[in-house]
Amino acid sequence: MAPAAQDPHKQPPLQAGRVGRAHGLDGSFYVTAARPRLLLLGMTVTLAGAERAIIRRAGVDKRPLVRLEGIKDRSTVEALRGTPLLVPHLDVPSLPEGEWWAHELEGCAVLDGERRVGTVAGLLELPSCEVLRVLREDGSELLVPMVSDAIRHMHVAQRRIDIDLRFLGETES
Repeated sequence: MAPAAQDPHKQPPLQAGRVGRAHGLDGSFYVTAARPRLLLLGMTVTLAGAERAIIRRAGVDKRPLVRLEGIKDRSTVEALRGTPLLVPHLDVPSLPEGEWWAHELEGCAVLDGERRVGTVAGLLELPSCEVLRVLREDGSELLVPMVSDAIRHMHVAQRRIDIDLRFLGETES
């Protein structure tokens, strides 16, 4: 039986990015390692233990520029540089059907039909596509591109992902 999904009240917050270099004098800054869907105007993030609303959102998704409530100058930004921006799990926006947050996939069993392959250990964002990082039963790692030829079915609610090992170049041993 697949493990039950975690209680959203007990899940740790998601990191929306980190404070990058300051932009201008008003407290605006670039966000590094950004997750743009977690950096929307009006959302609340936790920064160094304090909740702050996003009051400015500019730039592009690859390099967002934000200003947070209560951060009013460049020197404050520089002092916070590298600090994570956290979003409580309950405030994470829903994704369209067929899309999942990385934490929703972690821990899912990975199978090829009835053959157990391993468990999702994480999600990598590569230039061409996202890739499941699967920890195999033997301790090795398998990278599975998130494309329809490699993944037959995503049953995230049942904590199960069915892949095609033949497409990935593996034959039965």
